[in-house]
Amino acid sequence: MNDLQIKQANYQKDFTSIATIRRSVFQEEQRVPSDIEFDGLDETAQHLLAYLGDRVVGTIRIRYLNANLAKIERLAVLTSARGQGIGKQLMEVAIAILKQNRDCHEIIIHAQEYIKDMYQKLGFEIVGDRFYEGGISHVKMVKKLRFFST
Repeated sequence: MNDLQIKQANYQKDFTSIATIRRSVFQEEQRVPSDIEFDGLDETAQHLLAYLGDRVVGTIRIRYLNANLAKIERLAVLTSARGQGIGKQLMEVAIAILKQNRDCHEIIIHAQEYIKDMYQKLGFEIVGDRFYEGGISHVKMVKKLRFFST
């Protein structure tokens, strides 16, 4: 998979690629309603795109909930590109970006339950009970970036 590249996206310029992947994965495959998937928060988020050669195959977004807390969301990889670790690499790049922000102490995700093991291997821990978003079982997970003694 030497030809995989993960790049920061320009939301305005790359909207079509981001939306195409998310529609394919979330709306067509998983039947998530468009008003849940496209929640009006994309414009303020940071987006990444994964490319295999010149083909866009994955996306993810990062949102700051406050100065110390970020949320990684909307991880999506096209069916034809799955099983190659692209989702994991998108997560690793997103985490690395957040680690560079000295103020960010914690990352949260709402993980689809079937993929929680990947997130646990990346250092996320489950907090709370299972819940449903878009009709899909999720768990809230947290990763601490910095620990401070009190």
